[in-house]
Amino acid sequence: MLRLALVLKRNLPRLAGLAMIPLIRSLFWLARMLGTERASRIGGWLARTVGPFLPAHRTAMANLRAAFPERDAAAIRAIAGDAWDNLGRTGAEYAHLHTLFDHDPADPATQRMAVEGESHFADLRDDGKPGLIFSAHLANWELPAICAARYGLDATAIFRPPNDPATASLVQEVRRETMGGLAAAGQGAVFAMQGVVERGGHLGQLIDQHFTRGVVVEFFGRPVLVNPLMGKLARHYECPVHGVRVVRQPDAHFRLELTPPLDLPRDAEGAIDVQGAMQAMTRVVEAWVRENPGQWLWMHRRWRPAMLPKPKPAANTKPADRGNVTSPPPEHAVSSAP
Repeated sequence: MLRLALVLKRNLPRLAGLAMIPLIRSLFWLARMLGTERASRIGGWLARTVGPFLPAHRTAMANLRAAFPERDAAAIRAIAGDAWDNLGRTGAEYAHLHTLFDHDPADPATQRMAVEGESHFADLRDDGKPGLIFSAHLANWELPAICAARYGLDATAIFRPPNDPATASLVQEVRRETMGGLAAAGQGAVFAMQGVVERGGHLGQLIDQHFTRGVVVEFFGRPVLVNPLMGKLARHYECPVHGVRVVRQPDAHFRLELTPPLDLPRDAEGAIDVQGAMQAMTRVVEAWVRENPGQWLWMHRRWRPAMLPKPKPAANTKPADRGNVTSPPPEHAVSSAP
């Protein structure tokens, strides 16, 4: 009996995930039956209603107060509500990802998607060189990868699978139907990503989440850790780096914007500076978030000061008479020599 209890306890998370599969698929089916606009609206309402009672809401409020100290409590609550609304809409829209991107330049008035920077997509597709595209968790952040596939761009999107197995399975299915190449973040993924660039492909990555082994950049005036992969690849392969964002419009309509290639900072030898490159990309993301703060994922613990690298103590190199290293006196010390 004890052995059975231990086995059940060990496998409880997996069993719970399997039990969730029918529920997640039923909700997915219901969202499709509701239609795009109705599903998006109901998803937004549910998240806006329930979200403030979840632990993640405290994270969102703390992030917003720190990012916008000049705004009053009512304004902060309003942005948080909009962020929950956007998250709920994005979740409900997964059932409609195969139809959301219906951009037709010949008849833009009837389409859900408007695309700005189409010439940059064409340049990336036709220049015969690898390219890097960074983005952020803004509006429906799945759409850039779908857009790349529709434009015939050989692109691989780096993604982090959801923690819940049922959700991860369904999301993966949807992504395979609508997107180009996919690379799951994790051990060994870096080699796969390098392979994409080496063969002349294009790599897309969301760069607005905490990365423990990252480089330090400034985001909303505070230091954060960011994954340096884009900067390292840009330095090694000298390939163009573009930013792409999605802006949510009313009634499940969207505007997608692709920036021109960034002019990234370089070091004394002329090579792209990795930390400087990631700071430049993060500044672009910050400008996007400031423009539409209610469309960003404020529930994520982006700022984690306890995990920032500790400053290294300054090396003391002044030798003493006997060959030992001694510390210089503090600047405010008064000499008592005769």
